[in-house]
Amino acid sequence: MTEIKILKNILDQNRHRAEDNRQVFNKHGILALNFIASPGAGKTTLLEKTISGLKGKLEFAVIEGDITGDYDARRLAALGIPVVQINTEGGCHLDAGMVHKAFQDFVLDRTDILAVENVGNLVCPAEFDLGEAFKVVVLSVPEGEDKPAKYPLIFSEAGAVVFSKIDLLKAVNFDLAKAREDVRRINREAPIFELSAATGQGMGEWMDWLVSKLNEQRKFNSTQPFS
Repeated sequence: MTEIKILKNILDQNRHRAEDNRQVFNKHGILALNFIASPGAGKTTLLEKTISGLKGKLEFAVIEGDITGDYDARRLAALGIPVVQINTEGGCHLDAGMVHKAFQDFVLDRTDILAVENVGNLVCPAEFDLGEAFKVVVLSVPEGEDKPAKYPLIFSEAGAVVFSKIDLLKAVNFDLAKAREDVRRINREAPIFELSAATGQGMGEWMDWLVSKLNEQRKFNSTQPFS
């Protein structure tokens, strides 16, 4: 009972902080996205291509979560955007408190999209709301189509699902129809994007969706829409 109570307290505290974060993002017209995937699924490359593709149109900021090191953060900072690195030193996820501290370093009125690249993991991040508008779950085709069935919670929580490295489809044993079916069985609403950051396949549709979601949020919160 003690362990259950402690876990409940941790999640309750996180939920309250997440709501505070969400209010801040809404006030400033920021679309906050929580990118979740296994290690090596291509989150950083997807962000690189997305930020480059929308450069000059939208202003990005990134919170980069890793157990240790800053390799991915340096890749993204090279694009000329503000990046804050969070090292969890063994922790398997980011929490709302970490994100709250990190975004203090950003000029929020100059930020359109805040991308949080969570620690590589399909389990722990599912439990922790960061105040994001959407969780974006990235599944690379080399990982296999069984992940939605094995990790249903995170796919049920997703506001969007990305099948990444789709250019490798013919080279690996990945049943695309089965993966889509399993996602739809547990999540009927989230759009599914089939992308290749390497070739550009599907990137236009993905970036159009981001712009539309930013405008929807700003219209709902009566802030200036992107045009």
